[in-house]
Amino acid sequence: MAPLSTVPKGFDSRQAATKYIEAEMDKRIMFLDGAMGTQIQDLRLSEDDFRSERFKNHPKDLKGNNDLLVLTQPKAIYNIHRNYLLAGADFVETNTFSGTAIAQADYAAEDIVYELNKVAAEIARDACSDMLQETPDRPRFVCGAIGPTNRTCSISPSVENPSFRNITFDELVAAYTEQVRGLLDGGSDVLLVETIFDTLNAKAALFAIDTLFEDGVYERVPVFVSGTIVDQSGRTLSGQTGEAFITSVAHAEPLAIGLNCALGANQMRPFIQSISSFTASKVICYPNAGLPNTFGEYDESPEAMAANVSVFAREGLVNIMGGCCGTTPAHIRAIYEACKDFKPRVPGPDVRKEKLVLSGLEPLIYGDSSNFLNIGERCNVAGSRKFARHIINNEYEEALAIARAQVENGGQVIDINVDDGMLDGEAAMAKFLNLISTEPDVAKVPIMVDSSNFAVIEAGLKCAQGKCIVNSISLKEGVDDFLKKAALVKRYGAAVVVMAFDEEGQAVEREHKFRVCERSYRLLVDRVGFNPNDIIFDPNILTICTGMEEHNNYGVEFIDATRDIKARLPGAKVSGGVSNLSFSFRGKENVRQAMHSVFLYHAIKAGMDMGIVNPGFLTIYDEIPKDLLQICEDALWNRDPEATEKLLEYAQTHGKDAVQKGEAEAWRALPVTERLKHALVKGITKHVVEDTEEARLDKERYPRPLN
Repeated sequence: MAPLSTVPKGFDSRQAATKYIEAEMDKRIMFLDGAMGTQIQDLRLSEDDFRSERFKNHPKDLKGNNDLLVLTQPKAIYNIHRNYLLAGADFVETNTFSGTAIAQADYAAEDIVYELNKVAAEIARDACSDMLQETPDRPRFVCGAIGPTNRTCSISPSVENPSFRNITFDELVAAYTEQVRGLLDGGSDVLLVETIFDTLNAKAALFAIDTLFEDGVYERVPVFVSGTIVDQSGRTLSGQTGEAFITSVAHAEPLAIGLNCALGANQMRPFIQSISSFTASKVICYPNAGLPNTFGEYDESPEAMAANVSVFAREGLVNIMGGCCGTTPAHIRAIYEACKDFKPRVPGPDVRKEKLVLSGLEPLIYGDSSNFLNIGERCNVAGSRKFARHIINNEYEEALAIARAQVENGGQVIDINVDDGMLDGEAAMAKFLNLISTEPDVAKVPIMVDSSNFAVIEAGLKCAQGKCIVNSISLKEGVDDFLKKAALVKRYGAAVVVMAFDEEGQAVEREHKFRVCERSYRLLVDRVGFNPNDIIFDPNILTICTGMEEHNNYGVEFIDATRDIKARLPGAKVSGGVSNLSFSFRGKENVRQAMHSVFLYHAIKAGMDMGIVNPGFLTIYDEIPKDLLQICEDALWNRDPEATEKLLEYAQTHGKDAVQKGEAEAWRALPVTERLKHALVKGITKHVVEDTEEARLDKERYPRPLN
């Protein structure tokens, strides 16, 4: 069955209408309407007006349910749309800001949600069609308005229980699916996910939209996405910066992305500048009519607002301009006249085509010139007995402290794994990630959702507003399973780790590793449409020095396979669990640290981009004792059949410390400048106060504090 499609008047197909919108945005600034609520308030409607005859006996008060007016006062809503079109708007938003079952539950009106959205789109469509008869050279379009709901998926409503949520991702997806069906059946030309204060809510809306399109139910229409920066901190209510917000929703490939609400044009300007410089999409902007006064009203005149937003147009920051709270047809007319002759913004290059871009509360951009990316490993029940004990004993605050320490010690991404037979993995993953979102020092970095159970991975993705890394999928269960999981990962907006497994098993040798990775790469890029920069291969770091001769070359095989991947699979990244290499020396931490440092020294040269490590547990290569360094080099490169025994002997001889105390503290005898350098490189804070004070007192070398 062909996908459902409503064709706007003046076009012979949905694709033709979409192409017109795209082409028009390249030619000129386009215009969105202003506030629906402001116009409805001016109507001074009573409870009876909201009810009309149809809802005369409804059990709850309905005044304030503006969306309902499409059913009870359709002519009034039509006239509001028409007035905005007459003022110069190219797009009018449907009166459906609260058009989900979640929001309509406040009025006990959940059962009319589909009808409400469909009729709202039909009314807006009629206004646009009628306008086309008056301006046949300028088609107008319907934006299906999708608001944020009155719940937040990233923030707990309970101070006492920070991991609690009063809405789930799945509930949001179901609600948005119903709304979007109505909007599309009613004739929306564009879907506008707007006033986003919690990016996870928006991701649920985008998940619902993409599912309907990918399942072939509806023909695709453009998607606009608009976030809300709540104050001069430059962050959303759920804590993300503008750049992190863009990163989190960019997988939906919105035709336009930008900001609306909360701020007036003057306050919004620096944030629109940041958005404009960070995205390759078109930019949409519709600020409030200034800031509200003490009565919650907006005083900025049409002329004053037009002068303020015209700066955006003059500086080439926007492609679509409109108005939010407090704006009227007069505001839109003034904005149209002030901005219509300026050229539209020309999008810059897409950073995602060259680099891996992730986000927590803040963005993380990794490219060819970036340093090695440390992925903190200690929030893994299989790799940390302490973390496992806390999770199993329901001591989540203590487990959170481990995550915090990983970031403080240099972890740029945090790996979370709760795979344990004694745990409900899905519940544990959701609870821990919900708790992380309340801790800005941890939540600022991206999350690697790590599990061998894909249901646990999904549970994690449904709790993370940022752009995560999924660890992992593979061809172990065949192509169909691989493609299904990969498509879901893409729909959630995550990057993905692909293990070098296929139907034959774990790839051990260089050739098999690369063969599996190349096959996976082609499936992801060609069949799923995955961005190559979001593909991370794990060619299996396997344990060496086990006493079995066939294991001794595992380090060499990984490094050689890494070179192949980087040379022949453009954009792909390479990662791995570094601690696997030295697993046979568990408990002999001096040897393990040295083995990891030697391995990373060479693997990074070969192109390894990132690794799951304990960032506070790495020795600098040049500071490894020479005798231990030689043994580790021989073990890694499989040059000495006696390397295993030599490492065991070294561990027994030197105990827990690879260097004697006197050697370890020898750097304290260096000049203060060298001591400060050493402390910065090593991350040592023990002596920082005394060394800094010593440097400050040296007036000859440092005549002022910042020198």
